[in-house]
Amino acid sequence: MRMFAYSIRPFDEEKYLLDFCEKYNVEFDYTTETPVLENLELARGYDAINIITSPIDRPMIDKLKELGVKVIATRTIGFIHIDYEYARSVGIGVLNISYSPSTVADYTVMLMLMGLRKIKETMLRAAAQDFSLKGKLGKEIQHCTIGVVGTGRIGRTVIKDLTGFGCRILAYDPYPNPEVAEMAEYVDLDTLISESDVITIHAPGVNENYHMIGYEAFDKMKNGVGIINCARGMLLDSDALIDNLDSGKVGFACLDTIEYEDGLYYFNRMGEPLKNPKMAILNSYPNVIITPHTAFYTQEAVSQMVENSIINIKEYFGE
Repeated sequence: MRMFAYSIRPFDEEKYLLDFCEKYNVEFDYTTETPVLENLELARGYDAINIITSPIDRPMIDKLKELGVKVIATRTIGFIHIDYEYARSVGIGVLNISYSPSTVADYTVMLMLMGLRKIKETMLRAAAQDFSLKGKLGKEIQHCTIGVVGTGRIGRTVIKDLTGFGCRILAYDPYPNPEVAEMAEYVDLDTLISESDVITIHAPGVNENYHMIGYEAFDKMKNGVGIINCARGMLLDSDALIDNLDSGKVGFACLDTIEYEDGLYYFNRMGEPLKNPKMAILNSYPNVIITPHTAFYTQEAVSQMVENSIINIKEYFGE
């Protein structure tokens, strides 16, 4: 099996790629370049390509097929950046990976605490030497009801983390987990939405979940509710969020992922127009924290992302 890797970051991924390809006896080459139609020729003669979040569309898949590539492996949990149904229809496999859920879970709880304690406004005002207290009054998490939407590996770990704070925890998932049921109260989605002081989203980014938190959901929420999204931007309707921030219905929002972020994050965009007006609007609020899809980003996770992508490719070929 021969593998060609794209978008390898020399400051964090390169060392792991070299170490794990040697460990698993993989013949490989790589580039720091993002995969685009014009540079797919680099993968000629390789059985697999290894990518990260770059879009892989139909023309690119056709080119990969022509080059003899048999599988596309992404170093991410999500794979919506790949037209996977078309890839499979032409006989190219698509592989995604998993990594420790603690990295995103820890980040989620951190954002939750930052939102409850109004950290963005406090820091902005402190930077301007405004050390007054008015407008900075926070809320203790132990007195909150936290709603966790989605109890897969990450949602389940968030709930484990939250048990130490003594807060009431509600959970929703179409497929309840017995372990979660011992730590949280499973309820229907409407009950979770209407009774939670803070709602954190950990549902998969699939078509049926598009805008699962939209105008109808916001209408049912408590006044002053907090919203956390460390999952996928498409789960949360940006227009509905903005309108409910304007009305005061939403007390704070912490977003590690937003709609239309493809081609935006993981690049230096200083001095460039971002062409994402909703992001600009959301960033303007003192009670909205936006981070550039970095909840996953720890040494442990990056190592696991590289290693597991290589393991998955080898298993695909039965090695």
